Amino acid sequence: MKYQALLFDLDGTLTASGEGIIKSVQYALRKMEMEEQAQDLQMLRAFIGPPLLQSYMKYCSMTEEQAKQAVVYYRERYNVTGLYENRPYDGIRTLLEKASEKGYRLAVASSKPEELVKKILEHFELAGYFQVIVGSDKDKLKMTKADVIEIALEQLGMAENRADAVMIGDREQDVIGAKTAGLDCIGVVYGYGSHMELKEAGADYIVDTPEELGNFLEV
Repeated sequence: MKYQALLFDLDGTLTASGEGIIKSVQYALRKMEMEEQAQDLQMLRAFIGPPLLQSYMKYCSMTEEQAKQAVVYYRERYNVTGLYENRPYDGIRTLLEKASEKGYRLAVASSKPEELVKKILEHFELAGYFQVIVGSDKDKLKMTKADVIEIALEQLGMAENRADAVMIGDREQDVIGAKTAGLDCIGVVYGYGSHMELKEAGADYIVDTPEELGNFLEV
């Protein structure tokens, strides 16, 4: 095996979470009286994966204070309903089973608040495959993907041999976070990012399906 540990993103990599995220972003925008943005479906898709605070500021031209309020509104809906408007991608459970059998150490490194990451993985009975599950601190809205990856590496005991770990994700933030942390990154285009986005961000490898990912990892 080229790698010993696999770090997975959650949204767009393990689960198809777009419906719940988009509806919750819309809910927040409507409470902020931003109906035009709430109907921009192309823009709303960009919220799937990256940290919310930065996305509200980047895509909706909000100030930091406005974006913090939007995050509060988002959580009103997402934390109750949105997280379950979600499903594991076809083939993911099989991939995780085979990777575990092959001897890979498995972790989740997500920008979503950690308590929600664990709740989603437990709901879909995926939590048991992972030795480490790391999400962001819900009170640290400026936490980056690299910050999350560093915590996951520390918990895996791989901070000193990080070349043996790889990040797997579907958005440029996963690639940038991996590169900042000194990891290779496998981009997956069955999620919410495009081949171009991942290539331009510097993904080391790009795969189209969970099955192709399994073949690449030789599981």
